[in-house]
Amino acid sequence: MKYYIGIDGGGTKTAIVIGKNNGIPLKAIEKSGCSHKAIGIDAVVELITEGVREIAQSINVSFDECAGCCIGLPCYGEAPSADTEITERLSKNLSPIPVYIVNDAVVGWAGSLECQEGIHLVAGTGAIAYARSEDGREARSNGWSEFFSDEGSCYWVGKQTMSLFAQEADGRKPKGALYEIICEELGVKNDTDFIDIVEQSYAPYRHKVASFQLFAKKAALVGDAEAQKLYVKAAQCLADSAKGIIKQLGWKNRNITVSYYGGLFKSGDLILAPLNERLTAINCTMMAPKRSAMEGALLLSIKHFE
Repeated sequence: MKYYIGIDGGGTKTAIVIGKNNGIPLKAIEKSGCSHKAIGIDAVVELITEGVREIAQSINVSFDECAGCCIGLPCYGEAPSADTEITERLSKNLSPIPVYIVNDAVVGWAGSLECQEGIHLVAGTGAIAYARSEDGREARSNGWSEFFSDEGSCYWVGKQTMSLFAQEADGRKPKGALYEIICEELGVKNDTDFIDIVEQSYAPYRHKVASFQLFAKKAALVGDAEAQKLYVKAAQCLADSAKGIIKQLGWKNRNITVSYYGGLFKSGDLILAPLNERLTAINCTMMAPKRSAMEGALLLSIKHFE
């Protein structure tokens, strides 16, 4: 019986799994992030190649015994020249294993909905919505770039949190728990110290801007109304992303299943409750993910190469 490999690549970590055609993982390993925008194409190719070799060797499987490898990569499908180079180099390095590369949102959909029709919302460092219909049509919404899009992501909420602190500090909004938490956590003595702290320690690093969302979470959980509103706004952005998918695929007058994945959802009902309310209003049913994105990559590998 042949083996299948699935890879869920992300900006901060890469999960690699191997299994047979029953979709049950036999072995999984984790590596660092594999966004070519962050580490370069050479590093991505090396990381994926070594990861596949490692997981195959760990259960004494040769490349000849592998029927296929599905790789979900961040930013894939957004830069044609990079896509072509990555595909050609990985196909050569992993030969004779056939390679199927997709955007990481696709393996998220495959896992959360087990390859069934519906919408998958991602709200991690970035935000994107991806869907596939029963007849194989695809659509995506949001996720253009953190510079001008990715509304509803941890990065987006992180920037909104920074803005809220500034507004509370200078009197545009009343000071709440968020102000006190940030001053204490970051050692802000004078309000304007915040400028240098953010510009030096956060702004240059995408993942650190995203992590700023955790200050909003902490404040919201102790009742800061303005911090709570940030999650309501994020929920609206994510619901709007689902609405964009529905319009693209012509899904009118029918109920659509929507699943989700990403760090923002670790905030629990702060985001899930307002999101569920807004999805229900557009005739969608929210459902917790059935499987991980890593398992989704394995399922897609089986589905594509079996």
